[in-house]
Amino acid sequence: MSDATPNPYANLTAAPTGVLVLADGKTFYGRGYGHAGEAAAEVCFNTAMTGYQEILTDPSYADQIVCFTFPHIGNVGTNDADEEAYSERAKTAAKGAIFREPITAPSSHRNEVDFVSWLKARNIIGLSGLDTRALTIYIRDNGMQNAVIAHDPSGQFDIAALEAKAKNWAGLVGADLASDLTRSDTLAAKSTGGKHVVVIDYGVKGNIVRRLEAEGLACTVVTAKTSAKDILAMSPDGVVLSNGPGDPEATGRHALPVIRELVESGTPMLGICLGHQMLALALGAKTVKMIQGHHGANHPVKDFTTDKVEIVSMNHGFAVDRDSLPDTVEETHISLFDGTNCGIKVKGKPVFSVQHHPEASPGPQDSFYLFKRFADAL
Repeated sequence: MSDATPNPYANLTAAPTGVLVLADGKTFYGRGYGHAGEAAAEVCFNTAMTGYQEILTDPSYADQIVCFTFPHIGNVGTNDADEEAYSERAKTAAKGAIFREPITAPSSHRNEVDFVSWLKARNIIGLSGLDTRALTIYIRDNGMQNAVIAHDPSGQFDIAALEAKAKNWAGLVGADLASDLTRSDTLAAKSTGGKHVVVIDYGVKGNIVRRLEAEGLACTVVTAKTSAKDILAMSPDGVVLSNGPGDPEATGRHALPVIRELVESGTPMLGICLGHQMLALALGAKTVKMIQGHHGANHPVKDFTTDKVEIVSMNHGFAVDRDSLPDTVEETHISLFDGTNCGIKVKGKPVFSVQHHPEASPGPQDSFYLFKRFADAL
């Protein structure tokens, strides 16, 4: 930007009302929106060009601050139809949201509540005016960072205290966040006359349930700590291991015995995202924390069972170590970005899972076949 060109962000650096402080002391200033306060979380970047409300209400983003690489946010406002949190306990997942440009006024017939008001009602801190490209490159080179995002209309910030808070935050490794976001009771299925499946809610997205129902399946949603005995007592035709936040090994401390018993029962199973990772763990594989994770709606994944490539939505900071997969498991999908594992199936059993989100429609229908594949296995 030349000296003759006005800098629209000059007032932000002169009198910022929001700040992002990384645990290593790197600091970004901007204009605060939404909730006034501060929150510690992990910073990741998301490359999707649409779907900001779906992203911020996806329970898998619990305890994370999302840096949007697409600069213009707010133009469609918010509405109830785009809500992805399925249980009341998962209504607030992401802690913060970062944008390049100021939030724009809504100009869509679908708008019900403007984005700024929505952020405030959800206790989400918004921050604009940052060089999101620089932050994204920093995450790409140094990994997802623990940080504190803060908003104070008076612009008063104790940077040293915020840095200390970021350093002292425990992080996502070892965090069983699914237990905090799962529903508090069982939601019984409505009779459809079709097959009946049990969805274990580790932080399930609403569209997963909707896609299952679109296949004619009746869904009973149970809590993350429901026993295999109680699930099998419902005589389900199939079981879905949902997406969710946090460290799969941590949630696995109570989930893996349940998953193993369900696999041994011969019940058809579908795992998605966190459910995929925990199925792999239950079968003897390992998971690893990723450097920058996969967060976006433009990820190419190859399905070895069809030899086709699909464009998928990704949202995960942990991955299945493909070299640790046991002989009882067949790898079905891989990421064409970095070769990481994106799908498995159990040999000789109707049990399979994928790392990506087949319900998220980035293709827009590239991955819907997975729900039909599951329904056909029942």
